[in-house]
Amino acid sequence: MDSLVRVSRWRWAHLPTRLSAGAFLLTTGTAKWAGGEAVAAKVHELACVAYPFLVHVDSARFLRLLAGTEIAVAAALLIPRVSGRSAGASLSALSLGLLGLYARSPAMHDGIRPTDEGIAVAKDVWLLGIGAALILDDMGL
Repeated sequence: MDSLVRVSRWRWAHLPTRLSAGAFLLTTGTAKWAGGEAVAAKVHELACVAYPFLVHVDSARFLRLLAGTEIAVAAALLIPRVSGRSAGASLSALSLGLLGLYARSPAMHDGIRPTDEGIAVAKDVWLLGIGAALILDDMGL
């Protein structure tokens, strides 16, 4: 049994965080994937405020790319064969990108505290924490 755990790099202690974060991202990713033009335009506009280079990307394509990324990160978290380090790195990268959106959008925060508009993005703080914990635990730290 010990060799099976070592091969899959799965740690039972990761189960609650991987399941909760993975299920959350799978839900948000599939909702974005099914989003129409109005959703795409709103999400794209918000992203362009923080990352101006995105103005050159079609809004529907951007929404699909974001949704696909969230679904892929969810899969990495939910599939036991993916190491904690890999799952944590993908979750941390996604979270940092979304936190950058939060930090660069003045309407989303009042100093460090989120405004009502920023609550939806501020949740990425705990996703970043989960990602960092998975990486550090997998490294034995």
